[in-house]
Amino acid sequence: MKNILKTGIMMAMASLLFVACEPQEFDDYDLGSAPQSEQLSFSVNPKADQPNVIAFSNTTDRPGIATWTFGNGASGKGQSATSEYPFAGSYDVTMTLVTDGGAATFTKTIEVAEDDLSLLQNPLYTALTGGADNAEGKTWVFDQYNGGHFGVGPGEAFADGPTMTADWWNAGANDKLECSLYTNKFTFKQVGVEMIWENNGFVYTNGAGAAALADMGYTNAVVPPAGDLDVEYSPNASYNFSLVTSDSTLILSDGAFFGHYAGTSTYKILSISENEMYLRAQSTVEPVNAWYYRLIPEELNVEPEEPELPLEANPLSEDFESETPSVVFATEAMGDRTNAHYQNPAPFNGNQSDYVYLYEKKAGEFYSNISYVAQDYKFDLTTQNKISLQVFIPSYNDYTTENNVAGEWIANNQLQASIAVKLQNNDLGGSAWETQTEILETGLETGKWIELTFDFSHVADREDYNKIVIQFGTEGHDGGGIFFFDDFEFHE
Repeated sequence: MKNILKTGIMMAMASLLFVACEPQEFDDYDLGSAPQSEQLSFSVNPKADQPNVIAFSNTTDRPGIATWTFGNGASGKGQSATSEYPFAGSYDVTMTLVTDGGAATFTKTIEVAEDDLSLLQNPLYTALTGGADNAEGKTWVFDQYNGGHFGVGPGEAFADGPTMTADWWNAGANDKLECSLYTNKFTFKQVGVEMIWENNGFVYTNGAGAAALADMGYTNAVVPPAGDLDVEYSPNASYNFSLVTSDSTLILSDGAFFGHYAGTSTYKILSISENEMYLRAQSTVEPVNAWYYRLIPEELNVEPEEPELPLEANPLSEDFESETPSVVFATEAMGDRTNAHYQNPAPFNGNQSDYVYLYEKKAGEFYSNISYVAQDYKFDLTTQNKISLQVFIPSYNDYTTENNVAGEWIANNQLQASIAVKLQNNDLGGSAWETQTEILETGLETGKWIELTFDFSHVADREDYNKIVIQFGTEGHDGGGIFFFDDFEFHE
């Protein structure tokens, strides 16, 4: 971590020289050659009625830009700065003076005689830790189930300057589920100003962060499904923290960080309440970036329950005569010729409609199908449990060639003159097929329109179905073919 701190200081100094300084600081002075440590001095002035609040002022007899580390984890910038010391002890305060010729540092040890725990009664401490009476402390985790819990925006080295918002990108709910970010949790205790950090042995970062961690010896990195990098990193047993209440800054000791490595242990608290904390971290490994984290108490990080959908019997009917059908079928692994408004190829034998649905089972695909999913309700199958349609099976398809199959469990490797209609629970996503009830009609006559009805009354007690799947030619083989259907109805 010493290397990172050194790098961070140098980058900060560069930023101060070229970005952060107010113009008058250079207009008023010729900053001159590099100073020497023995030329530097600063005063130490405890507050009269609160001696644990100490003001520091640069008294060096030459111009320059002063930055400070206060020995308590906090830092500052300016000719004068103030820091708080809730606990008695010895603290090494370092002032760095930057000039156009270079920089020098001067360190002075100060003694704080007694504890002043009143400094910990600030609302920031209470919100962060749960208060002095909360012996177990307060545990924070990423607010993974709500968008905006992890983001990035312009940092101090961005050409147009930094902002305080994640202008460039924000994670959606569970966007980083498949990496180590959500495994990190942080318990803050007011008594002892202790922070306990737990993770699964990894931290999350990008390429620049991983390179910086590698310089510190953390070289075991993997690419998780969520992208970027998980780097093997086990935290210490515990850390300390400090709060600069005057500007709402949180500093973690010994190089600790909030599970996402950006080269810093200092965080600006943009907002904090009993139930939420929003932080900004200025990256030191990529100064153009500033990172944003929204954390919530661990007990509030609960996956929201999906609302229970009502059972409804809503008849569906589609004749495909319109170019904008009312029943829209989604396609999966279908051929490019698939068309929901295709001129009837055989306007005879009881189906003289002008347009029908052309279904192309795509060659090279094992599981072509089309489907309809009910929006905001489940199928009430107690009375509405039949699906009817007309089908036309062309004779010109290749029903004899043996095709590749998806696995040895597939018994048939030839295109079939068949249609399957299935009911599924779409809430299970890619596993919806595990819930399905399927009715298969095979060996159908080719070259003519056939009326078919699929009767699902035997599963009328099912209350989980909200998806209809239609599949021609049988699944599991990669043979292709053309099929047609018309006059779809879901009815009593």
